Amino acid sequence: MKQLILNAVFIFLLFCAFNNVNSQVQIVPAFHNLSFVMPTDIQNAGDGTNRIFVLEQKGVISEFPNDSNTSAKKTFLDIRSKVLSGGEMGLLGLTFHPDYKHNGFFYIDYVADNPRRTVISRFKVSASDPDKADPTSEFILLEVKQPYTNHKGGQIVFGPDGYLYITFGDGGSGGDPQNHAQDRSVFLGKILRIDVNRKQGSLNYDIPPDNPFKGNKSGYREEIYSYGMRNPWRISFDLSTGLLWSADVGQDLYEEIDLITKGGNYGWRCYEGFHPFKMLDCNGTDYIKPIWEYKHDLDGGDCITGGFVYRGHDAPELKGLYIYADYVVGKIWSLKLEETTVTNSLRFQTKYAISTFGIDENNELYFADYPNGQIYKFKDVQANVK
Repeated sequence: MKQLILNAVFIFLLFCAFNNVNSQVQIVPAFHNLSFVMPTDIQNAGDGTNRIFVLEQKGVISEFPNDSNTSAKKTFLDIRSKVLSGGEMGLLGLTFHPDYKHNGFFYIDYVADNPRRTVISRFKVSASDPDKADPTSEFILLEVKQPYTNHKGGQIVFGPDGYLYITFGDGGSGGDPQNHAQDRSVFLGKILRIDVNRKQGSLNYDIPPDNPFKGNKSGYREEIYSYGMRNPWRISFDLSTGLLWSADVGQDLYEEIDLITKGGNYGWRCYEGFHPFKMLDCNGTDYIKPIWEYKHDLDGGDCITGGFVYRGHDAPELKGLYIYADYVVGKIWSLKLEETTVTNSLRFQTKYAISTFGIDENNELYFADYPNGQIYKFKDVQANVK
């Protein structure tokens, strides 16, 4: 993760961070008095409290009222003693059970050591304090060994179907040397889909009956929902359409956006975006191409950060558009999908290293600046909107 900004350019970017001359929508600080250390995820509990939860890579989850003037945050969970943090490792994902209001269950994705592995686990809120998790309540759903230190994926999210979706990168190094993404006998380079409300045999979860490889005789993992991913950072459901969006970080030349379908093969390492990468043993004809890609040197990007289709009210100009960014150069784009037509527009050129997006209970959209730990949101400052 890198950012080089010359002094003259910095002045321009500083202005553009809060102003888009072609739009009424501006980027504004969401919580003036709060900052975080290396934020990796922004979530809400969906329980009617309208709280915001922010993950810090080292292993801390903070929570606070969704009020721009709030001056205090509370530590919801601290698992720094469990987390292997640094580079692309750490506490990476959080999601709340759809019935969190009643059962108090939430789920996290983090990297642990000895051996290095991804851990997907469930915790429960404290019985006596709704602002604290019970640190002793961890229930591990699954663990996956990680061969290298990068490409962890790390997003976990409940779909409209009530199942838990989990993203895994290809395990790291460069070029997927062990071809994990195309190997359906392993979890790496995949999006998984599991049922956390039931258990199956020795598993701490069940496998949905309509998963694409359920009951296969080829040794494929039945948890797999889609495959051929390099490092999906991040995924999100558009709850208005049910579409699952994924931003997949590229290798040397291209970043891509995919619409995820059940059983889909998204091509890595055979393809990077639309383009052949390493075609050895690539005999398939069913590779699903991105709906959008951008080239590093041409479009001035290097590391995509996936976002959300905007369904809030504060920035009506963005309604129905997929908002995403590039971590390295700070660009924020909107992508409009109309049947088979895709239109991409540069919205902001910022000074931020955007590590993640997130939404609140009102579907307003936020993003985190990784180095300075600030949270920002989108606002139509010229309109009288809530």
